[in-house]
Amino acid sequence: MDASPIKLAIITGSTRENRFGPVVEGWFARQVARRDDLEVDRIDLAEADLPATLTRVVPPQVRTLQARLSEADAFVVVTPEYNHGYPAPLKVAIDWFKREWQTRPVGFVSYGGRSGGIRAVEQLRQVFAELHATTVRDAVSIHNAWNEFDEEGRPRDEEGMAKAADALLDQLVWWGLGLREARTKRPYVA
Repeated sequence: MDASPIKLAIITGSTRENRFGPVVEGWFARQVARRDDLEVDRIDLAEADLPATLTRVVPPQVRTLQARLSEADAFVVVTPEYNHGYPAPLKVAIDWFKREWQTRPVGFVSYGGRSGGIRAVEQLRQVFAELHATTVRDAVSIHNAWNEFDEEGRPRDEEGMAKAADALLDQLVWWGLGLREARTKRPYVA
């Protein structure tokens, strides 16, 4: 079995002006950096410039993102909750691709007001199931996120949030190793 580190793509789903996503993603990326069983690729959809219209001719920026997603063994989507759902640019990014998501585990770090983004995550679980991806059970949900981080982007409950991140990452590594081996030994047919 290939025991090399899992290639984890962290996807920041919000593209809004003055968004809080980079604070949450930055904290989570620091959690990943503490581990030697993961190597990370940080993908910010605000920088991807994906067209909203899915065309037959694939634009260069889509091919660039496609290559990065193809290299990943696992994904973590960092998403806010907007109007009880997830951001439209995230849906666009998901819909541009199919094989890139298949047979890969997906975890979630969500944030928002009272709900902490859990309604957005529940919708994303349905979308990723349709794409033959495996979503892991544990997630990080940050309620009233704007009050949960200090001015330097550190969580006020560092220990509790680190514990939640580790549970998510442990599951991603387990699924990532197993699914990577399965893809190598037996091609998946969707």
